[in-house]
Formats: sequence, C-alpha cells, structure tokens
Amino acid sequence: MEKLGKLLIEKGYSLSSTESFTVGGFAAQIGLVPGISTVYKGTLVSYQTVVKEQVLHIKKALLDRYGAVSSQCAEAMCKKGAELFESDICISFTGNAGPLPMEDKPVGLIYIGIVFFNEIFIYDYQLNGSRKEIIDQAIHIGKEKLLELLRKR
Repeated sequence: MEKLGKLLIEKGYSLSSTESFTVGGFAAQIGLVPGISTVYKGTLVSYQTVVKEQVLHIKKALLDRYGAVSSQCAEAMCKKGAELFESDICISFTGNAGPLPMEDKPVGLIYIGIVFFNEIFIYDYQLNGSRKEIIDQAIHIGKEKLLELLRKR
C-alpha cells in the first residue's frame, strides 16, 4: 500500500473509497501511509444494501435487479463515491466473503469498481479461501489495479 500512497501523493491525485464486504479494510491500510491525508479523502462503508440505497443513493431498481453483489453495483458505488468525496479516483469493493452464498451468488465472488478521472473500470473475480483471505485478496487486487492505472497515466 506504501507504493500506492506515495504515487498518489507524488501525482497529487485525490482518492476515495466505497466499501462493502471489505468493511473499511482498504481505508485502514491506505490510512497507514505517511502523508496520505494530503490526497485520501475517506471511505464510506455501506455494508448493508439499505445503506447503499439510502446513503450512497444507489437506485433500488438496480439493487433489486442485479443485487449488491454485481458489476452494476460496483460501478454505481465507485461513481457515487467519486461524486460524494469529489475525488479524482474512487475504488469500490462489493462481493461475498462468505460463509454462505448470497443472492444466489457463490462465496468468493467479488467486484471492484474504479472511477479513474472520468473512466470507469470494473473487475470481477472468483476468489477462494477463508472470509479474511477473500477480503485480503480483494484489497490487494484493488491496490494493484490502482497502481496499474496510475503508472499508465
């Protein structure tokens, strides 16, 4: 996370996050980087679907049709987060870390959304492991995707 934080600080790009199943884990890790307060605006943890709807203002119709564990929800989360925090970049995490299937979707199915300035990137993975391992893997993947985008710009 140190590389990501330093690169964001160096470039002066602001970052925010909207998290669901990662429960603030991304924010906790990026927050450990010295000086990150100059670019990291914050996170919104919308663990329950009702919070996604009422606080992030994700349309109920979208959630009813596709579910909280979906690429559509990941996209809406990162877009709404970028607007809410007025950030250049916003990353979202939604998925099912287990222990049981959710919305008829398997344990380990995760989606990461990234608003990178005005571009949107959505990634989906089927991860394996314990609840903690799935969360840790998702945060690591999100960090790596952000680094890839930053290095290309």
